[in-house]
Amino acid sequence: MGSGSRIVFPCRAFSLAFLVPSFTSSTQLSLKYFLAHTSLPPTAFSFLRMASSSSSSLTNGNDINPSNDAAAPSPPSASSAIDFLTLCHRLKTTKRAGWVRRDVQNPESIADHMYRMGLMALIASDIPGIDQDKCVKMAIVHDIAEAIVGDITPSDGIYKAEKSRREREALDHMCKLLGGGSRAKEIEELWMEYEENTSSEAKIVKDFDKVEMILQALEYENEQGVDLDEFFQSTAGKFQTEVGKAWASEIASRRKQR
Repeated sequence: MGSGSRIVFPCRAFSLAFLVPSFTSSTQLSLKYFLAHTSLPPTAFSFLRMASSSSSSLTNGNDINPSNDAAAPSPPSASSAIDFLTLCHRLKTTKRAGWVRRDVQNPESIADHMYRMGLMALIASDIPGIDQDKCVKMAIVHDIAEAIVGDITPSDGIYKAEKSRREREALDHMCKLLGGGSRAKEIEELWMEYEENTSSEAKIVKDFDKVEMILQALEYENEQGVDLDEFFQSTAGKFQTEVGKAWASEIASRRKQR
């Protein structure tokens, strides 16, 4: 979020060293033995195999066939899905830092913000060449790494490159917690595309991010009598798409008519 401060949960606190055992070239560890001595779901095993410095330890006849595993990634198991969703609970409970810093009462959570962005992508008019479903998905994952790192803002004094590094590390952890596979890969690709602003869909969703923020700012101003002009100023002239510009203009017009 554009303004404010927030306690940051260091990514290293969620290091995979707490989740997986060490592998050595001399360790002959069958899949059956491994799963019997860990709480990780079977779908997470392919990730552990790739993370290991030695794949020769997985040649037992009971082990996963690497070629088959790579060709047909499994969907998340019930266990890995619930682990992932439990971590995402923090998106529901972590308040957006800019509002907290401005003493807004009962401020929205990160999940609140992403949800309305998803609705924005859903109701926006069709645009030739734009994948609307992709926009909806991107909106609901663009801040997902904040489940671990929190809502880092410019006022926290953290360089952009460091912010990006922490969020990428958090995203990697979350995708591995999900068990890898096609769904985790899709989340990673959507997040990276948004982060790098490399597509028309990313540009639209980035505009929705700003539009949602100023709409929320207007609502707080109307409800609580606070002055949140800085949020409007921070987005002025930064919209990249016609839909973003149109919606931002409508919000600004309504603000002037109060």
